[in-house]
Amino acid sequence: MSVHLHWFLPTGGDGRTLVDRHAYTDGGIRRSRVTPVSGVRAPDIDYLTQIAKAADQLGFEAVLTPTGTWCEDAWLTTAALSQHTERLKFLVAFRPGVISPVLAAQMAATYQRITRGRLLLNVVTGGDSTEQRRFGDHLGHDERYARTDEFLQVVRGAWRGQPFDFQGDHYQVEGGLTALPPDPLPQIFFGGSSAAAGPVAARNVDVYLTWGEPPEQVKEKTDWIRGLAEQEGRTVRFGIRLHVISRDSAREAWATADRLLVDLDEDTITAAQQALGRSESVGQRRMLQLHGGTRDDLEISPNLWAGVGLVRGGAGTALVGSHAEVADRIEEYHSLGIEHFVLSGYPHLEEAYWFGEGVAPELAARALLDRAPVSPLAGVPATNGRPASAPGGAPLLLSGGR
Repeated sequence: MSVHLHWFLPTGGDGRTLVDRHAYTDGGIRRSRVTPVSGVRAPDIDYLTQIAKAADQLGFEAVLTPTGTWCEDAWLTTAALSQHTERLKFLVAFRPGVISPVLAAQMAATYQRITRGRLLLNVVTGGDSTEQRRFGDHLGHDERYARTDEFLQVVRGAWRGQPFDFQGDHYQVEGGLTALPPDPLPQIFFGGSSAAAGPVAARNVDVYLTWGEPPEQVKEKTDWIRGLAEQEGRTVRFGIRLHVISRDSAREAWATADRLLVDLDEDTITAAQQALGRSESVGQRRMLQLHGGTRDDLEISPNLWAGVGLVRGGAGTALVGSHAEVADRIEEYHSLGIEHFVLSGYPHLEEAYWFGEGVAPELAARALLDRAPVSPLAGVPATNGRPASAPGGAPLLLSGGR
């Protein structure tokens, strides 16, 4: 079982700070400043293309694109980016409650043909009723998961390519089908820590995603889902969503983590914690419990840092350390059955290179990757007796560190 590495597309804005989404009321799209935070980058197509091309070049298998009213639409953005990349897959997040399941099945089929099979699907049931109501969705927490269960049954039924009938509490479909089913069928990723979420994962999904909790908690969760899947006669694979700060030395990495906290005053942290505390998401509550809303003792497990979760919802932890230490932690999670690692960092462009050039070779050396990362200069012929790393006869410059 090898490791699958994925990166993240910051379609809600990016930057050298954890408070980038607080810096602009519009996520940086129009640059309407409300606080004097520097280093914020708008999620325009040119910048997102840079990240996608970097991920493609560095050997990441896919990029996750989020869903919500605070970011750009994932379907449209990734369809555009697919035309600027060659191999990279797109893990498109979407909400079942705001789209017809038959239409979603058709969109997925079209997407697969346009991109030649580069679609993965991340189903987001939604743990915040306020956000759901913005989309016109007024169902309660457990009802949303029941609807997701039906939604995924309809999607898979429509992909059979034959008229499909379904009668449920949330969907009634007569003769639903996708005339040209997607080939290959997109893998379905899904996350949820509540009692209502577990059976949905066990019955329907290919990859169950957890946020970055300490290894012992991750093992408890994967054992739970694995047991539910066995009762359904199915096998579910596992993934984890983490930020990452990897450097040539542990000291550099932890110094970078500390700098991310500089912009966070106590009022900002308190306001963020109050807002996140209102979430109905069990997974979000588990993230909050890891740090308790304070800066004290944020290394909650070796190389696992909870500082991100002080002000940001969703994935609130980061792997922090030297390239070898980060690879150690990935190997530890992998030993628990985690195959897919969906990673991110601030800023996403630079951190993709730190990880791709530092940690990925470590993982390849440990035989945890199917193939070693390919240098962008691989295959460039030597010139005038010089190696490919100095094309065109240019002098070969050597330096240490970065």
